[in-house]
Amino acid sequence: MFLRILVWLVLLIAGWWVFRKRLKPPPPGAPGSPGATPAPRALAQAEPMVDCVRCGLHFPASEAVRDSAGQVYCCAEHRLEGRK
Repeated sequence: MFLRILVWLVLLIAGWWVFRKRLKPPPPGAPGSPGATPAPRALAQAEPMVDCVRCGLHFPASEAVRDSAGQVYCCAEHRLEGRK
């Protein structure tokens, strides 16, 4: 009698677990979920590179510090020191 109750209890728990899993939607990005394949990321545009006239460091133009004559420096300290 105890074994029969134990078998039914295990079957009920397993059925409840399967039923609950089917009702719950998978988290976004999980394997097998709709939309699991991420959209391809756009490649970043290449940024022009420049050289510091003081030390010769090669760095992105967006980080450049320029003087009044348009000379390119890697930092404000090099701009203040001037050309080598």
